[in-house]
Amino acid sequence: MRATVSALSKLPGLFKAYPIPFVALAGLSAGAAAYAVGEPYAGSLTWYATLVVGGAPVVYHTLKGIAKGRFAADIVAMLAIVTAVLTDEAFAGVIIVLMQTGGEALDDYGFGRASSSLEALISRAPKLARRKRSDGGIEEVEAKDVRVGDTMVVRQGDLVPVDGTLLSDRAEIDESALTGEPLPRTKVPGDGLMSGSISVGDAFEMRATRVSTESQYSRIVEMVATAQQEKPPIQRLADRYAVVFTPLTVGVAALGWILTHQVSTVLAVLVVATPCPLILATPLAVISGVNRAAKESIIVKSGTAIEQIGKARAVLFDKTGTLTFGAPVVDSVVPLDGDGGDMLRKAASVEQLSSHPVAKALSGVGVERFGPLATPTAFSESPGQGVEADLDGEHVVVGSQRFCESKMSQPFEGRVTAVLERAREEGKLVSFIVIQGRPAGAVVFTDKMRPGVPAMMLELRELGVEQTVMLTGDNRVNAEAVAKEAGIGKVEANLMPSQKVDEVRKLTSEYGSTIMVGDGINDAPALASATVGVAMGAHGTGISSEAADVVLLVDDVTKVADGIRIGQRTLGVAKESIFFGLGASFVLMSIASVGYIPPAVGALLQEAVDVTVILNALRAR
Repeated sequence: MRATVSALSKLPGLFKAYPIPFVALAGLSAGAAAYAVGEPYAGSLTWYATLVVGGAPVVYHTLKGIAKGRFAADIVAMLAIVTAVLTDEAFAGVIIVLMQTGGEALDDYGFGRASSSLEALISRAPKLARRKRSDGGIEEVEAKDVRVGDTMVVRQGDLVPVDGTLLSDRAEIDESALTGEPLPRTKVPGDGLMSGSISVGDAFEMRATRVSTESQYSRIVEMVATAQQEKPPIQRLADRYAVVFTPLTVGVAALGWILTHQVSTVLAVLVVATPCPLILATPLAVISGVNRAAKESIIVKSGTAIEQIGKARAVLFDKTGTLTFGAPVVDSVVPLDGDGGDMLRKAASVEQLSSHPVAKALSGVGVERFGPLATPTAFSESPGQGVEADLDGEHVVVGSQRFCESKMSQPFEGRVTAVLERAREEGKLVSFIVIQGRPAGAVVFTDKMRPGVPAMMLELRELGVEQTVMLTGDNRVNAEAVAKEAGIGKVEANLMPSQKVDEVRKLTSEYGSTIMVGDGINDAPALASATVGVAMGAHGTGISSEAADVVLLVDDVTKVADGIRIGQRTLGVAKESIFFGLGASFVLMSIASVGYIPPAVGALLQEAVDVTVILNALRAR
């Protein structure tokens, strides 16, 4: 009952958005009712008025499309409507108007969702900056008013307003939105800073090296806009078949005129040839496929996306947050003495009071291994550097090498420094541990691969994908290690967003149809550039979800293979419906061309074909 009420409540909105199918259906019903009560003149007049009112917009839009060089399935329907008006075959004409506009409404209603990725990107862009005046004071200005050479002050939590270089002794910067890498990076004087990154440590000073419109974040916005403008429109499946079917129909109609010299014969051919299988089969199969995908937590935004995802021959993946979880996990514990159990317990106990991602990972391991942890006292945190507290009568320090060495009289050496060098080469993070002023050891963190990724790569090859590629801003050593574990064929590392776009375009040129899978702002330009962009929507950014054509609602990248499989089945069912429908139409056209099928009977026969096509298309669910 509730479902019925909900459906009825939507009718006014549907009528406002798609009035012609409703008008055609109402006119068809009213005319039939007039005939039923013995008023054939009123019924005929009603159908004729409905044909003119409903058919005029169809003819106009089809002619407008032809003027723009669009050769689509609508042309035969337009010819049938015009011929029906001229020959006063109103019933057949109204049927054509109903099927034509109903199919278009079905297509539009299912996928009429405009992307707002640019608006989302622009809304996040740095808007304000704090500029240092010559007298030492600080003034708040708009980011667009910052000039090259200005000294800026960036506080904890602020967005870096423009590209620049660090002037202060150090800065802790979260660049995940731009590079995809989840761990904050420590910057030293002279290091470059990118607009759109976030300060997660103490306030610092920087010198602007680019104005706002030329900075990194503005370039990402520009790349998304350019990708959306330059992405070539993909011809609909139905329109590709219309290129052959429409001239064939016109030819058979001309033959019918030559054989019978009857305009009604021409109309009968056009009526039975009206490509309702093209108009209905594809959108119904596609919507069925989209519904099937939705049950797998895969949201498809357009009919083109479900068609193209099934054709993909190359799939490109971001690394961090897509193939991996995008959060640090403990890789190894390196004690200077003993097995390290006591050192790990103390470090985890201190870290449980911090909200830093590394602290959460370490304290989580501590709870798993030791159960409830003791609560330290005199806790203190230096954002982006480390923490310290008292526990069991000892002072425990956990953090960066520089932070820890500032708390003890001797530097780390030997085994710990060797681990540090190896970890840095592999792109891993190291937290050092100091107990009572003496070096105790270190903990190495890495990013863990999602389960099922290697199996998915094998499945992609079985589905016809010829190339898999990892695109990442991470260093090559770490990227290649992850790619080897995942079973990915090719790796491109140390990439900025613009370079990811270049790689996507290169693969699209080589393979024709590509899928890009990502989760961050830095992936948005590449997602928009690929034939089909797939966003990790569960924990990815809203901007990447807006820029993508497909969104995975669950944090499971292996759903990409499910999406491709559903797309391939959808295409197969749509083609079956098209081939059957066009084949049946051709047989009816041949019979109509010699005068054996009146237009009204042809309209009913065509409806029988349409029902069969519809039932088959629904199998895509």
